[in-house]
Amino acid sequence: MTSADETLVYLVDDDAAVRDALALLIRSIGLKAKAYGDPAEFLADIKGDEIGCLVLDIRMPELNGFAVQERLNAMGCNLPIILITGHGDMAQCRRAFRAGAVDFLTKPVDENALIESLQTAIHRGREQQGMRQQINEARDQMSRLTPRERSVFDLVCDGLQNKLIADRLYLSLRTVEAYRASIFEKLEVTSVADLVRLRLIGNDRQNLIP
Repeated sequence: MTSADETLVYLVDDDAAVRDALALLIRSIGLKAKAYGDPAEFLADIKGDEIGCLVLDIRMPELNGFAVQERLNAMGCNLPIILITGHGDMAQCRRAFRAGAVDFLTKPVDENALIESLQTAIHRGREQQGMRQQINEARDQMSRLTPRERSVFDLVCDGLQNKLIADRLYLSLRTVEAYRASIFEKLEVTSVADLVRLRLIGNDRQNLIP
């Protein structure tokens, strides 16, 4: 799981005064902050697996906050985002939340509101990181199966008994039993419920990792 030392708050705002003030506030509550005045520079640094959250200004001259949010979504980056703006309206607010923002704050940013939003965003980020780790582990386990074992695995998860699996795959009952034993051994599980859980986690599309 994620340790507190790995958590980083990214801050992107082209206004140096606002950027410095927010970075100071973030650091004053014991969090690490990395600030950028240029959103393109931030995007160039991001790999997609960062741990923490992003405080992002909406109105910037060359690349606005919504465009940054869209690019992060396109690259599969799940970094939780808090959007800030000096000219907020309901349309912008709705757009931000539809794209997955944790919060939408107007300038001058209320310190207590930002701190509360940071706590929410970081908690969400840690949950997402834990889920990504589970998904990767499940996929790694399932990759140990041969194509034929994967076919048997899927049918077992679908609730079919060995006899029906044998009929479906044109195999002998004894062969299916052998495959089934191998599957349980390779995946290190002891029940069909464990197999189903593993498949559900590994096939999770909402947390798909590139």
